[in-house]
Amino acid sequence: MTPAAASAAVRAGFRRVHGSDPEGVWAAPGRVNLIGEHTDYNDGFALPMALPQAAVLAARRREDGLLRLHSAQGDGRTTELRVAGLAPGGTPGWTRYPAGVVWALRERGLPVGGADLHLDSSVPTGAGLSSSAALECAVAVAYNDVYGLGLSRPELARVAQYAENAYAGVPCGVMDQMASVCCTGGHALHLDSRSLEVRQVPLDLTGHGLRLLVLDTRVKHDLADGAYAALRAGCERAAGLLGLPALRDLAGAELPATLVRLPADLVPLVRHVVTENARVERAVERLAAGEPEALGPLLTEGHASLRDDYRVSCPETDLAVEAAVAAGALGARMTGGGFGGSVIALVPAGDAASVARAVTDAFAAAGFAAPAVLEAVPSPGARRIG
Repeated sequence: MTPAAASAAVRAGFRRVHGSDPEGVWAAPGRVNLIGEHTDYNDGFALPMALPQAAVLAARRREDGLLRLHSAQGDGRTTELRVAGLAPGGTPGWTRYPAGVVWALRERGLPVGGADLHLDSSVPTGAGLSSSAALECAVAVAYNDVYGLGLSRPELARVAQYAENAYAGVPCGVMDQMASVCCTGGHALHLDSRSLEVRQVPLDLTGHGLRLLVLDTRVKHDLADGAYAALRAGCERAAGLLGLPALRDLAGAELPATLVRLPADLVPLVRHVVTENARVERAVERLAAGEPEALGPLLTEGHASLRDDYRVSCPETDLAVEAAVAAGALGARMTGGGFGGSVIALVPAGDAASVARAVTDAFAAAGFAAPAVLEAVPSPGARRIG
């Protein structure tokens, strides 16, 4: 759907639900992370790109302090909350994400009040494609405009991250939100999670005869269930034992001598973070050299690290990687926080259909539900579209 068509559809939905026209329509995309997983909360590096799939939000400011939320993907009901009463833990289901952003803005002392919001999102939920960050960022950019806040893109990302951390209870890093607000079409985003400095890295897959497939295993994950928090806590504990601000400060050359100083349960976490940061840097070098096909082995290497060291893979994601590579993919890996979700596969354009079919056949043979397949195209970040 074009941005104009998406805007028209969401405007029509807003009128049906709220009875009048919105002030505007904003879109914030989901993302896939090419490489650099579980590095952002270690102050490290990542290389995400925005997807065409986005959370599209129509909004209108209210003066009575009410926040009225409606989703085209919901049960048809409108949730009504009083902005002054927003507090972590007090908002159910999907509404905790938009409510959390409004709460986070107020926590910063910004003069924001209520709004009528209507959402229609095409980002698959629970697939590791950052559907929650897309929703948060759509609300953040809409509020930034209708309330005239003047926040920068990195500031909006930090607000959205704080909402997910402190309000929704997910201790994520900032990569998902930075990708959603800062990516540009035709590029991947080289992100320094400590400084929030970004570099737009050209990613012309089509021009090199390549396609990037997203294979949604349909294994849903919920990063608020404690496993993600335990990983982050382990990394922070390791950094503390080593006297470092974060694991980003451990150089690769120091890794062998450092690992022997750590408790056994922390060794694989540290090894993954340090080697994953190095993979990001190698990926950026290859893209800068005009060699996107060289990403393939890095993807597969990264998946092995996530599977064996970080232990966030699952049988479905492992099978998707194995089947895709066996069918001709240049490389593949799980993307997102793990415990399910999606796999990305870099494939020659002529092999895309056969790779997708091979993964689908492998899932059927294993008794798994059929994966959903879509193509990842480097797309623009959050913006007003109507």
